[in-house]
Amino acid sequence: MGRQLRRPWDAVLVSLGGSRLSFPAPLAGALSPGSQRDADARMTTPLVTTAARGPGRAYPYVKRAIDLGVSGLALVVLSPLLLLIAALIKLDSDGPVLYPAPRVGLGGRLFRMYKFRTMVVGADRGSSSTPDDDPRITRIGRVLRRYKLDELPQLFNVFGGTMSLVGPRPQVKWTVDRYSDEERLVLTVPPGMTDWASLRFPNEGEILRGATDPDQAYFEKIHPEKMRLAIAYVRHRSLTTDLTILWKTFVAILRA
Repeated sequence: MGRQLRRPWDAVLVSLGGSRLSFPAPLAGALSPGSQRDADARMTTPLVTTAARGPGRAYPYVKRAIDLGVSGLALVVLSPLLLLIAALIKLDSDGPVLYPAPRVGLGGRLFRMYKFRTMVVGADRGSSSTPDDDPRITRIGRVLRRYKLDELPQLFNVFGGTMSLVGPRPQVKWTVDRYSDEERLVLTVPPGMTDWASLRFPNEGEILRGATDPDQAYFEKIHPEKMRLAIAYVRHRSLTTDLTILWKTFVAILRA
């Protein structure tokens, strides 16, 4: 047996997508290509092997203060960019600038997660999962999705308290309805704009490219690992982890 970890958040370097990222020890076994013998083993091996530690009592208050400060400042600083994107969307296609996507949040409550509209009006009547080759995506929408700019309006969600900067990504209702008892643990914390799974799957659309049933492909190819990472975050969340995820997300966007 390997050396026992003294701290559950001892950093471990793992390789992911050709770049080196620093992940907490409980996540390294799930993300490292050499941690299990093959992909199937990674999907069935328990993710967390160390005892979970809850965050300190001050954590939710500090986290909320950071959410308010960062989202408020970002909305002010990025306002010219937000207005430019809104104008480009209106010029590119008919329809509203924002799309209020129905999502399941804290405690299983439904809320509207705001995104810049990247698809044609009425696209929500089709599959909720979107491959990169989906014909519903508009011209400007492809650019926004590539650089994650369509996610910027979620800063309003963060400021309003329905989301956090860091937390498990909110899912559509049909996905949540299929959660196992263990997976429902992610509903005990506010959903976030980014998390470990966002770093693990920077472009879900590419994985779903060519799928005849994108929703089913998502549930088979992405959902299991995404939930393992989300559960690990909930069990080992801390202010240090949140700041680490924010920094790595910022670096990943710059490298896109």
